[in-house]
Amino acid sequence: MTTAWTGGAESNLTNLKGPLSGVTVIDFTRVLAGPLATMNLADLGADVIKIERPGVGDDTRAWGPPWVGDDSTYYLSVNRNKSSVVLDLNDDVDVAFARELCATADVVAENFRPGYMAERGLGPVDLRGADPGLVYLSIEAFSGDGPAAALPGYDLTIQAMSGLMYITGSADGPPMKVGVALVDVITGLYATIATLAGLYRRAVTGEGCYTEVSLFDSAMAALANQASAAVLAGIDPIRAGNRHPSLAPYEVFEVSDGTIVVAAANDKTYRLTCEVIGRPDLIDDPRFVDGASRRANVDDLVAEIGAVLITDTRRAWLERLLAVGVPAGPINSISEAIAWSESMGLTPIVSDPNGDFRSIRSPVRIDGDVQSTCSPPPDLDQHGAEIRAAHPTNRPDIAEPPDPLIQVQAVPE
Repeated sequence: MTTAWTGGAESNLTNLKGPLSGVTVIDFTRVLAGPLATMNLADLGADVIKIERPGVGDDTRAWGPPWVGDDSTYYLSVNRNKSSVVLDLNDDVDVAFARELCATADVVAENFRPGYMAERGLGPVDLRGADPGLVYLSIEAFSGDGPAAALPGYDLTIQAMSGLMYITGSADGPPMKVGVALVDVITGLYATIATLAGLYRRAVTGEGCYTEVSLFDSAMAALANQASAAVLAGIDPIRAGNRHPSLAPYEVFEVSDGTIVVAAANDKTYRLTCEVIGRPDLIDDPRFVDGASRRANVDDLVAEIGAVLITDTRRAWLERLLAVGVPAGPINSISEAIAWSESMGLTPIVSDPNGDFRSIRSPVRIDGDVQSTCSPPPDLDQHGAEIRAAHPTNRPDIAEPPDPLIQVQAVPE
């Protein structure tokens, strides 16, 4: 690692207490959904040991640009607060050692192809048979044991297959993927929830569980109101650009020096918007008298409001709208969003104790406290000697990297 910091965690920040302090997670996951889930657990105080392939490690270590020294920012985004040990899961001795590690765990997480872990005696039946209190998490492309179960899953293909791409983009343009690997992110959050539920069950009953979360199911669940329209009303939602299917005005507007968004989602904020722009006549206009009417006549409404907003600047309109409580804002770049949040007294960034490594912090507050520090993502096998020394099987020699494994995670976004 040739970054500005001196390396990853010395011992996974076990000195930084959190609600999951004392929980040990053996993390076989790679890429995004799994590492995000285990980082969430690490942020909450769990001791996460990341198992990586010899010579290669997590796939995302090579997913650049961008780079910070020799490290990809992709890898660095979801692997803080973890330890790293290299194990070759095609090697019997290393597999035996992996079983020893799992025997010390409260949680085992994996996202290999179906059957891969079971073939090595590391599946849920094997490990939970030895320890019924274990919480075993599998992240898959597709759930169940039907024809889809063996299919590879990537964020892009799942966005396409789930309907997410179909409803994303301009009304007169092609389907578009979301600008981040959103299916992986959502899956990682559901995986975190599933794991916490398993830990709670164990705390109450003494029994762990086998939890499964799939990319496809997570994408479908994330469609929320759009999926409900199809399921309950028989309406197949279509692309509407930045427009909301049910609310108006709720979209992007041109101003004299750029763009802003206005989200007047109810009668009160609509009335306030009309007053701010000097068009109180629009409040009682029969075309816009309630939410359903405004959405039915959205083109007319947007034309009326847009004709006024274009006459002044972004700053001027945002000051007036926000002053009376109308939800509105600029369209920021990510760097602008960070700078804006810091200027408003928010804390978007967490750093290591030296201030060398910086990362977007966890949004979770516990008793009002935010995550204030972190450990940088570990070097490959950075903690291998320490972890091996703590267990009876010691494997100092490392085999050559095996052939790349079939992935069930996202391509770079």
